[in-house]
Amino acid sequence: MPATPPSAENHAEDHGAWPSAADEAPRRRRREQADIPDNPETPERIPPVRRMVSLGIAGFAALMTVGLVVGAQTRHESYAVVIFGVQVLFVGVWIIASRPPAPRVVAAVGIAVAIGTDVAAVLTRPASLAPLAYVTAAGFIVGVVGQLTRPAGRQRVTESLGSSLVVTLGVVAFASVIVLGRIPRGTQAIVACLAAAGIAIVIARLTDAIVALPRIAPQVPRGGAGVVLGAMVGTAAAGAIGNLLDGITPLPSALAGLATAIVAVMVDLSVGYAEASRVIDGDEPAMYLARHIQGPMGAFAFAAPAAYVASTLLLL
Repeated sequence: MPATPPSAENHAEDHGAWPSAADEAPRRRRREQADIPDNPETPERIPPVRRMVSLGIAGFAALMTVGLVVGAQTRHESYAVVIFGVQVLFVGVWIIASRPPAPRVVAAVGIAVAIGTDVAAVLTRPASLAPLAYVTAAGFIVGVVGQLTRPAGRQRVTESLGSSLVVTLGVVAFASVIVLGRIPRGTQAIVACLAAAGIAIVIARLTDAIVALPRIAPQVPRGGAGVVLGAMVGTAAAGAIGNLLDGITPLPSALAGLATAIVAVMVDLSVGYAEASRVIDGDEPAMYLARHIQGPMGAFAFAAPAAYVASTLLLL
């Protein structure tokens, strides 16, 4: 039987004839293909840079900087309480934003490791990072056991273990600042390095609020100018702080601040890439507040060990 010409098909549709499944499927595919733009990077797919959000994140980073720097001037036990509060916030934000398969297990491991590392950082004589490494290993083992014994069994266990490892490393990284504060001239090093990291994040976000150009990636609402300018201003701030504090000099302080500032702005930027990847994969966006402050929280977490290493090599 000869195929129905297009005019006959259209005539049948005009008179209300019900099309068959074989006829409807090609037409549905043609309609769907017609809705797909030729250029995948159309303006609709490029998220805008929200200035108020950038300003809010800059304000949060400034508050974090003040808390970590001012807290370093107190007793080691009091500073450990401040760090523990930051660690709890980090665990909560990271779990809400990344949504691991077993959030309760990840949260329990993160809080337990935070308590263990803070106690070890305060009580160990002399001050050393070795006890923190032992607590980290123990926490990871507990996390593995908890993941394998949960009701879901081994379903998505690799992803969940990865989340546990990131959370564990983050809380241990914050605890390294307590150890640094117990070393001679360590408080001055904390002030210079963490101030550099915080100022770098604040300047980068403020620059994004003014002009987020050039766009690093279409799907990431960040600008390259902010990242570069933030690292530069953070370095200059560390050098100025080194000129004001006793026991350290401007040039080593600027170099240590440079290392810490670069780590901070790059981690903050990488969190934006991770969130964009989840959106591209079709995942639902995380809670509004958590996904926006995840960048600064991760930046401070992984800037802390960079501050320790840089201070040990250049300032102490």
